[in-house]
Amino acid sequence: MKIATLIIRTLMGAIFLCTSISYFVLSNPEPVSTGDFKAFQVGLIASTYLMPLAKTVEFLCGLSFVSGKFTTLANIIIFPVIINILLINYFLNPHDLPIAIAVFAGNVFLIYSHWHNYEGLFKMNG
Repeated sequence: MKIATLIIRTLMGAIFLCTSISYFVLSNPEPVSTGDFKAFQVGLIASTYLMPLAKTVEFLCGLSFVSGKFTTLANIIIFPVIINILLINYFLNPHDLPIAIAVFAGNVFLIYSHWHNYEGLFKMNG
């Protein structure tokens, strides 16, 4: 379990670091999109703050996953971003859905592997 956790954590960290760094450095050209996904993408870019915010969160969580520091916190912080990636790909860009499912499954696995850190969040006081 420890080896699987290390591998998945490192791979997810590498994915988030690569995508966020390429966004900020603009080393990779944006893939051509069409239809509803293009309209959605134009809206995200027009908001001017949402994409830099999401990519900053991805960068910080990627650093956390690669370094192994604050992984429990990074799992929770990145979860809404991953849910949005999954739903955007499901509804607007099914071509990339397998990658989104893999990242979602990796995050769920990391939460499961660190579940002892989250148990206190779900205990009822009373």
